Amino acid sequence: MITAGVGVGYGDDAHQAGVDACLQAKTELGDAKPHLAIVLASVEYDQEAVLAGVRSISGDTLLVGSSTAGEITTNGPVDRHSVVIMLLSSEHVSFWAGVGEGISESATEAGRKVAIAVTEQTDEALKTFIMFPDVLVGNGADIVRGALEELGPHFPLVGGASGDDFRFEKTYQYLNDKVYSGTVVGVGISGDCTFGIGVKHGWIPIGMPKKVTKAEGSVLHELDEKPAISVYEDYFGEEGAKELKEKTLAQLAITYPLGMKVEGSDEMLIRDPITVDEHGSITCAAEIPEGSEIQLMVGSREEAVKVAEIAAQSAVEQLEGVKPSAVIIFNCIARNKLFGERSGDEIEAIQRAVGAETPLIGFYTYGEQAPLGGEVRNIEKCNPAFHNETVVILTLA
Repeated sequence: MITAGVGVGYGDDAHQAGVDACLQAKTELGDAKPHLAIVLASVEYDQEAVLAGVRSISGDTLLVGSSTAGEITTNGPVDRHSVVIMLLSSEHVSFWAGVGEGISESATEAGRKVAIAVTEQTDEALKTFIMFPDVLVGNGADIVRGALEELGPHFPLVGGASGDDFRFEKTYQYLNDKVYSGTVVGVGISGDCTFGIGVKHGWIPIGMPKKVTKAEGSVLHELDEKPAISVYEDYFGEEGAKELKEKTLAQLAITYPLGMKVEGSDEMLIRDPITVDEHGSITCAAEIPEGSEIQLMVGSREEAVKVAEIAAQSAVEQLEGVKPSAVIIFNCIARNKLFGERSGDEIEAIQRAVGAETPLIGFYTYGEQAPLGGEVRNIEKCNPAFHNETVVILTLA
């Protein structure tokens, strides 16, 4: 059995916000002893002070977490900067945590390091692995790739990239008493538990597919042997595309990202364009390999709400009849911007599937990690990847 409690802290005092959040989570948990604390906090707060406040209540409970681009609780998206905490307790489930440093030197190696740091602590087989990477300093897809080198190529990995309230300057990761940056923190779960992972975005392809004829990592140079910006020129016209060169693509990507066809998913893998240079090359949030086929995508609030509920239903169905004990959501900041003041609609849709009273925590991310298509039960078809503009839902029971 797993029990969970969720708490939220507000106000200008970072230490007190951490105290208040942890006290509320502990009250919800009741008499059960906490075995894992997941802490998610706004960068508006002094990060060390937040952790000090939390630890003054949680003691030496294993702690992991991340700074965010917005926090989510059982009551929905938090409408001001906050600290949110989920405490998890179980006598039959074990949690193991570690950190992989040096993403800016080698994102792949940092991914390997976090997986090694966790797996070397136990001989038990891990059921799933949650990660909180910093993708402002390195390629998120490489971090996933590195972790899978140790966990296995089809291991059901899940997670969300740290945020900093849409500033894109510096993010933070937490492990016990320490605040990190430029790292990936991970937690492995083993023991008598079951889990489900739902993955959907709901963006729809428009226009004709284009082939990536020149690319380097996350930089897209040519599509069909034309400058990459042509994918937007074809849709918005040259004048519209000219404006994109003078401004950032990030705002446009909220509604019009790029989609890449991938094997194993009924949805295209989303890639956020960030900037475009004078040659028309587009830098994306993660890699798009040469030879890939991509299309312009369009998003709508209605479709995004609909697929969020479908993803949650899938995550619940994977529990095979057991009611979820806790829900963790990794939700792209682009989805929050798309919804605006109606961001609660998406969380309500998820709760229709998981249960309105089920303890729930989450945050708005700078990228999500999850198996393509949410496939986790057939190990040969479980192919974790780095996603953009996607909602990822983890259910635990």
